[in-house]
Amino acid sequence: MIAGVCSGWANYLDVDVTLFRIIYAILTVCTAFSGIIIYLICWFVMPEE
Repeated sequence: MIAGVCSGWANYLDVDVTLFRIIYAILTVCTAFSGIIIYLICWFVMPEE
């Protein structure tokens, strides 16, 4: 993705990043793109490493 939010969450939760991205993409499409709003919020809230 763009800002590394999925990678950051995957590292934090100790989950494979590819699996996390696939699950995130499916949930975003199934919930009428509310995942995009959540992604943008996380982009601004999560600290950079």
